Amino acid sequence: MATFFGEVVVAPSRAGVDEEEEAREETPEDREIRRELEKKREIDVLWTLKSGASTESSADEPFVCSKFIVAIGHNAAAFLSSFILDSVCWEVVGVVKLWNEWCRTSNTTNVLPTDSFCLFYRLISDPTVLLCQCSCYVAEDQQFQWLEKVFGRMRKEDLQVTILSTCPVADYKTQESTLTLPSPFLKALKTKEFKEQVCCPLLEQPNIVRDLPAA
Repeated sequence: MATFFGEVVVAPSRAGVDEEEEAREETPEDREIRRELEKKREIDVLWTLKSGASTESSADEPFVCSKFIVAIGHNAAAFLSSFILDSVCWEVVGVVKLWNEWCRTSNTTNVLPTDSFCLFYRLISDPTVLLCQCSCYVAEDQQFQWLEKVFGRMRKEDLQVTILSTCPVADYKTQESTLTLPSPFLKALKTKEFKEQVCCPLLEQPNIVRDLPAA
């Protein structure tokens, strides 16, 4: 604690503690709890692409997918429900089960609007077109798992991926007043491989995309 304004005070730090000392501090009970938590945070991707039988994502050979549309967050998932999935043209072909501090999902496909879920749909007329509704929170340490297990079942050749997500207008960085901006509005980011015309203006710097959409 400083005794006068401007005094330089060195705060206590554990930065100098070596790894051996930290390892000694972890008891067998601590290690067991940590292993159980890591196991509980593992993501399971279950597909029903063959004969209606549910199989884990790593069990079968990769399937052909030409277009994969992913809606992340409640608003984006609701948009898919209202304007795309509200027909008999789609069938559920997969589900993600995950657990973290903010989310508990199950493998059920009978979801309510208030549920946290992650479902995959396939276009009946063209089975190479897939949609994903992901209204559940995917933690930082689970995002790579999600990507690895979902995209691990898809052939990457000629695959076009479209991500839909939302963020508050207050987070949008612009020289204009956010009060004059139309709400909602649409911006886009694209990779250099995407050669088609973009349907809306590109997102300006220094705005960024975060979390699972960025991953």
